[in-house]
Amino acid sequence: MTNQAYDTPLVSVVIPVYNASQFIEETIQSVLKQTYQHFEIILVDDVSTDASVSIIRKMMVTDKRISLLENDVNTGVAIARNRGVAASTGRFICFLDADDFWTPTKLEKQVAFALNNGYAFTFTSYQFADESGIALKAPLHVPGKISYQQALGNHTIFTSTVMLDLNQLTKKDIEMPDVRRGQDMATWWKILKMTDYAYSIDEPLSIYRRTSTSLSANKFVAIRRTWHLFRNVEGLSLWQTIPFFFSYAINAVRRRL
Repeated sequence: MTNQAYDTPLVSVVIPVYNASQFIEETIQSVLKQTYQHFEIILVDDVSTDASVSIIRKMMVTDKRISLLENDVNTGVAIARNRGVAASTGRFICFLDADDFWTPTKLEKQVAFALNNGYAFTFTSYQFADESGIALKAPLHVPGKISYQQALGNHTIFTSTVMLDLNQLTKKDIEMPDVRRGQDMATWWKILKMTDYAYSIDEPLSIYRRTSTSLSANKFVAIRRTWHLFRNVEGLSLWQTIPFFFSYAINAVRRRL
């Protein structure tokens, strides 16, 4: 391996897509505009009924780093992400949701952070924005590192900020469980049992777009989802679940879910 290949490893950006025509072009453009240019973009369409696929295909014509996988049936976001990871060829895996976007230096800073420190699992702080991409509040800051136990009570690892090193983890390690909600949190917990810690850049390099659909009924959905993950995915007892659940609830209120 040459020094250049080591210094600029390929990053695979996995984007699950379902009826994202309103935002998908801006999301993809935020990757194309990165100061770090050694990446591939793998979009997995989960049977969209809007113009998402046609928008993606037009963008594929002008940049060969963009590829599209199309599901035959709607599988949910976990399976869509897993399919994208399976097709990836990069050393680093990043996830990006179809309505979120990155600041231009996200990949450059995170690749350097991971390589310079030998970290397998990294994430960043992030900024909430409205549907127009305008900041809603101050950035959500994250701790410098987080363990499995800490992550159970503080769901601060936002999916579109995560970078995973496949030189230290396998694709099987990062495979998401087939649950409709919370599969990302369950995956971070699984990986943290292997890596001890995830390490962060406390700089808002990802923008989490809070759409009208995500703002409406999701507070109660999030509560039910989290209880289910503790009890049925992690297999925690009732008495183990209660303190983690209350810690989660307090932290969720602080960041307004």
